Amino acid sequence: MISSTSSADRTPRSDLVSAAAAQNTASSLPGKSDQISTDNASFLKSALASQPEIRPEEVERATALAADPSYPSTSILRSVASQILASPDLSEDPA
Repeated sequence: MISSTSSADRTPRSDLVSAAAAQNTASSLPGKSDQISTDNASFLKSALASQPEIRPEEVERATALAADPSYPSTSILRSVASQILASPDLSEDPA
């Protein structure tokens, strides 16, 4: 037989439950929507502007990889294929 004992510290108190409900209601009220401002990111804009539009070393690297018949390797192709097959079909999810 299992004895039914309950500790006072584990019994929900109605005043705490109503206070928690009030907090949830207050936090769900319409307020400020999420926003982002890039006004203070001028240093990022200037760093981006100082970069060249075309990086010759990356073009050369891409050209070499495109000409290499063994790139990407068979193991990489198999790994990517297995990940694609194992991923869920999100088009079947109900909206």
